[in-house]
This record gives sequence, structure tokens and C-alpha cells, in this order.
Amino acid sequence: MTKVPDNAQPIRWGAGLTHLSVVYVVWGSTYLAIRVAVREGSGIEPFMLGATRTLAAGLLLLGWSILRRTKLRPTRREAATLLASGLLLWIGGNGLVNWAEQHADSGYAALLVGTMPLWVALTEAIIDRRVPSIRFVASLLLGFAGLILLSYPEIRQGGKADFLALIALVLAPLSWGLGSVLLSRRPVALKPSVTSAYQQLTGCAGFFLLAWILGEPAMNPTSEAWLAWGYLVIAGSLVAFTSFLLTLRLLPTSVVMTYAYVNPVIAVFLGWSILNETITLWTLGGTACILFGVAGVFHEKRTW
Repeated sequence: MTKVPDNAQPIRWGAGLTHLSVVYVVWGSTYLAIRVAVREGSGIEPFMLGATRTLAAGLLLLGWSILRRTKLRPTRREAATLLASGLLLWIGGNGLVNWAEQHADSGYAALLVGTMPLWVALTEAIIDRRVPSIRFVASLLLGFAGLILLSYPEIRQGGKADFLALIALVLAPLSWGLGSVLLSRRPVALKPSVTSAYQQLTGCAGFFLLAWILGEPAMNPTSEAWLAWGYLVIAGSLVAFTSFLLTLRLLPTSVVMTYAYVNPVIAVFLGWSILNETITLWTLGGTACILFGVAGVFHEKRTW
């Protein structure tokens, strides 16, 4: 018998896996684009990057939805969900990654964000008041051990900025996971393009506020940073984020979160091949622990 996904919608494997493959590839490469956009001398500050990226993508999606005469008005409950999830996904999830990648390699950032399914599983277990099995606890511990292995060299050798980047990259997947759980448990009856537009415009407002508070200057990007910005808007925000919202409707949340397997691998390879980022034994050991921990969590969730 076909299992009903977390959001009680029928599973549509063909369309769902197509959109999930987009999330796999595009989001794996966005870590490289973020690093190019915010590294020293790029001419773009992290929260200004988030603000302009989400503003452009949100307005384009909203305009497209208006042209197609798509339903735009959410209910009061849906509006609250869109507001909360937009802040969690964009300000907490994406914004912290933007800020951290000023000081952290793109592959390292992707690997730490790859712990997100562990946070999702832990959050859902707490919400459902489910007593965890020994295998579930062991999988979580293994995944978080990988996080420690990845972080140890940065803690030992890095300065204050590196440590703060580490903290941001631990909090970012937690925030993104909370936003994902909220969306899967309180789905909105709007088209994904409209949902994505509202969430990104919510993030845009928050980003501009943070940029103003922190005194970030106006953008003055290099040519490489402009290309990275354009890629993040079109591929990351318009295409992949909308595909992500679709997969949450079409597939079980536990299946959707498997992108955490693929994104770090793509990000590490691109960072190594294009930006000459280093891959050490700490990287390989931490990666293995995180992936095995995530695999154990997914296997355990299928038995719930």
C-alpha cells in the first residue's frame, strides 16, 4: 500500500522526483555562488545579497502569478504560516549561511547545513511526543559527532570570526528545518509560486532591516559577483525554491529531506574544483558520520 506523506497529499512520484532532482543539483551549487558573492572584495554584503535576491525573485514570482490570475489571497491562518516560514527559511536558514560564508568555505558550509534532516527528525519526535528508539538516538549522535569532527579544526585553528561562522552554520539548518516542518504540517492552499513569492518577500523585508541595522553599504559587485547573484536569483530562488515547495506537497517530508545527501557532495566537489577549497581527513570523517547518521534517521522514520 502506498504511504500517505506527512502533509496528507497523494504521493506523485514522477513529478515529485523531477522537482527533487532540481533541488539536488541547484541547491548543491548555490553554496559556491554564495561564497563567490560575499567573499572579501566581491562588493556584496551578506544581508544585502539576501534582500536583493529575494526581492527580485519574489516580485517576479508574484507578477507571474498575477498574469496567470492565480489565487493570491491567503487566509489569516495561511498568512501566519507564510510569515513564520518565510522568516525561518530565509532569514534564519539562508541569511545565516550568507553571513557565515564570508569566513567559511562553501563545501564546509554545505556539510554543516547537511545536518538539517537530523534537526527535522528531532523536532518532529519532540512535537509528536514519540519515544525515540535506540537506533534513532544512535543515528542522531552519529550525525552530530560528524558535526563535531568537521568543526574541530575550525575551533582549534580559527579565530573569533571562524567560530561565529560555525555557530551560524549550526543554527541555519535548525531554522530551515523548523520552517520545513511548519510548512509540511500547516500546508497553505496557494500555488507554490505564490507561496514562494510571499515567503521570499517576507525574507526580503527582514534582510533589508538587518542590512540597515548593521549599516551594510549598497551593492558594488564585481563581474563574478554579479553572475553569482543572477544565478542565485534565477536558479536558486525562482526555480529550486519553488521546486522545493512542490516536493513538500508531492512527496513525504522524509524523502524531500534526502537532498541533504546530495547537496554537500556537489558543494564540496565544486568548491574543491573551482575555488581550490581543501578536503582533509577531518572533512571526510565528518562527512561520513553525518551521512550515515542521516541515513539511519531516514531508515528509522520509515518504520514510524
